[in-house]
Amino acid sequence: MTTKSKDFFTSRWGFVLSMMGVAIGAGNIWRFSRVVAQNGGGSFLIPWVIFLFIWSIPLVIAEIGIGKLTRKAPIGALVKTAGPKFGWMGAFIALVTTGILFYYSVVVGWGFRYMFYSITGQLTETTNHHLLWSDYLESFQPLFFHIGAVAIGCLVIFKGIAGGIERVNKVLIPLLILIIVAIAVRAVTLPGAWKGISFFFTPHLADLLNYKIWIEALTQNAWDTGAGWGLLLVYAGYTRRNESITVNGCLTAFANNAVSILMGLIIFSSAFALEQRGGVESLISGTGSTDTGLTFIYLPKIFQALPGGTLVQSLFAAIFFLAFSVAAFSSLISMLQLTAQVFNELGIKRNSAIFLTGFLALLFGAPSALQIAFFRNQDGVWSLGLIINGLFIAFGVIRYGSKRLRDEVINSCREEFSMGRIYDFIITKLIPAQGIILIAWYFYQSFKTAGSDWWNPLQMYSLGTILFQWGIGLIAFISINKWLVKKTLEPSVDE
Repeated sequence: MTTKSKDFFTSRWGFVLSMMGVAIGAGNIWRFSRVVAQNGGGSFLIPWVIFLFIWSIPLVIAEIGIGKLTRKAPIGALVKTAGPKFGWMGAFIALVTTGILFYYSVVVGWGFRYMFYSITGQLTETTNHHLLWSDYLESFQPLFFHIGAVAIGCLVIFKGIAGGIERVNKVLIPLLILIIVAIAVRAVTLPGAWKGISFFFTPHLADLLNYKIWIEALTQNAWDTGAGWGLLLVYAGYTRRNESITVNGCLTAFANNAVSILMGLIIFSSAFALEQRGGVESLISGTGSTDTGLTFIYLPKIFQALPGGTLVQSLFAAIFFLAFSVAAFSSLISMLQLTAQVFNELGIKRNSAIFLTGFLALLFGAPSALQIAFFRNQDGVWSLGLIINGLFIAFGVIRYGSKRLRDEVINSCREEFSMGRIYDFIITKLIPAQGIILIAWYFYQSFKTAGSDWWNPLQMYSLGTILFQWGIGLIAFISINKWLVKKTLEPSVDE
């Protein structure tokens, strides 16, 4: 788990695929299409692409650069860039990603369970998908699948970077892309699919005057490209010195958004072909108005309407949920790696750090597995924390010097293309401005949703619950900042 152990990615291909595993997750599959449908269809894609270049790619490159420079997890990385006073920022980055880990394993389990539903024919034979989904959530099955996802994930990282993470991603990511392309080919060849494709790609310029579309486009980039999680930072610490940062960073971001586009083609083609316009209306305001509703209630209805009989329908559904599970699992193992590496750098032996990470994931993920309201609370609290993470990473770059980082690290591979001075402006000015706007917007939304109870930390959807949970971590980390810095900068027990 340390660079001194000589556990590096063995090839550029393995590193890029592993970074794609970080970036491509459930958000590409279950959130992107729902947000597109609710925000003008093709109109949404314009700001979405713009923010790819002024949020996602700059932060992805910054993370990889800091990771390659410091060879540390987030705490050590912020100490070595922002300075010893700011180790607590790195700890908060790790806390946010670990908080997501605790419920993300539940999502992986959902995907595997629905794949089994599909294989057995239960998914396509049922007449009530709402009931199937609610019965599953109200049982102990999500807990069992949560345990399985964490156990398999810990087994992968136990085998190391090259022998575990790289080897698994070399199989999972090409498999994922192959599956999604195959499903997309089938979807776009359905009679009537062109209407869905037209809705997906046709912009209406008047929609671009709606500020909410821009907010949602920035949010989608902030949440689904892997930027700000600290995961790319950790993986970059295991790269060879001659590995390009700019090319690999851009490949990761573009591949992530390409998968989102393919998923949009699948969902909109199918919705228009099989349910006509009513399918998209359901996606916007009915059973598909939430991420879980889209994936586990609305999409199974589309599978059920496919021509070719129950065998074809079940096969199509099984392949889709296999892709969903693979995407989610590839992200899960990177979260487990980050948390275990933080513990390792704080003085816990590698195997013990992995065991502790798995135990905590099982323990703190159980409430999300057993109670969907708790899951949604945790998703709201920690996914919003990713924006703070992005601001902290940008702060580390600013303190270190964006030009210095660019000259010494980002542009160190001279045979690849280099970042110019525009990068300094984006990372030091535009990223902080975008992050502050997003945080202010979502704080306002939380305040408005909860009403007079906005301050209540026990309210499931309130500003109070966000600030309370963040505050516990921030106060604790600031209080023990000196200890965090001292332990992180000491040689690892495994070194």
